[in-house]
This record gives sequence, C-alpha cells and structure tokens, in this order.
Amino acid sequence: MRNLVAYAAEEAGHNPLIPAWYDIIWSSLCFVIILFVFWKVALPRMKDLLDKRSAAIEEKIAKAEEALRKAEAALEEYTALLAAARKEAGEIRDAAREDGKKIIAEAKDQASVEASRLIAAAHAQIEAERQRALVSLRIEVGMLALDLAGRVIGESLSDDAKAKGVVDRFLADLESSETAAK
Repeated sequence: MRNLVAYAAEEAGHNPLIPAWYDIIWSSLCFVIILFVFWKVALPRMKDLLDKRSAAIEEKIAKAEEALRKAEAALEEYTALLAAARKEAGEIRDAAREDGKKIIAEAKDQASVEASRLIAAAHAQIEAERQRALVSLRIEVGMLALDLAGRVIGESLSDDAKAKGVVDRFLADLESSETAAK
C-alpha cells in the first residue's frame, strides 16, 4: 500500500496537462520535420497547382470576354445590316410606288389619247354618215321635187340639166328658208 500512497503522492505533484520533457522534445522534433517536408514538398506543389488552376480560370475568362466582344460586334453588325436592309426595302417600296404612279399616269394618258382618237374617229364617221345621208337625201328630195314639179307644171322634166337646175334652186330656197327660221 505504501507504493500506492507514494504513487498517489507523486501523481499529486505532477500536472496532467503538462507532458513530460522528453515528450515535448520528440513532439517538437517530429513537428519540425513534418513542417520542413510540408514547406519544401507539399506547399510548392499546392502553389503550382493553384497557379495552374488560376491561370486556366483567367484564360477561360479572357476567352469568354473575347467571345462576348465578338458576339457584341456581330450583334452590332447584324443590327446595322438589318437597318440597312430595312432602309433599302423602304426605298424599293417608295420606288415601286413611284413607278406604279408613273405607270398609272401613262396608262391614263394613253387611255385619254385613245379615247380622243376614238371620239375623233367616231365624229369623223358620224360626219361622213351625215354627208352621205345629206347627199342621199338631196338626191331623193331632188327626185321627189322633180316628180312633184313635173306634176304641178304638167310637163316632164326629163332633161337632166334642166332637172338639176330646178332641184338646185329648190334646195337653195329650202336651205335659205331654214336659215331664216333659225
């Protein structure tokens, strides 16, 4: 029991939170060796790995920014081309409208010229018909007048020159009476 008491007394003087001096030396030596290996081997490898990863990320960011710039340039070019195409389409529409107006005006002019020509032709034809009717009417009236004059006078007006003179005198008298009535 005595051993137990001595052990307890020895234990009572020793702090359990403070390790023995040989444990501190061996632990410190292990720590320094591990720190040296970590400092010389693991840390440079980690630094190289992180530098490579950072460079790759920066390269991808640069590529993405370049792609974004190209996309923006393409969008601006597309927008400019679209605006130019719309402007050109507007000009083509305006030109087509103007051409349509010109064609319509030309067609109207041609139609009015054709209508004038047709009206002139119709007037000429009417005048020709009127002249033919007048000549035909004169001949018929002359024949009727000769026949009537022959009955009134009681002599035959078969002599053409004499008959023509009588007919012309009769028609002249008829025309002078028409103009006087107007």
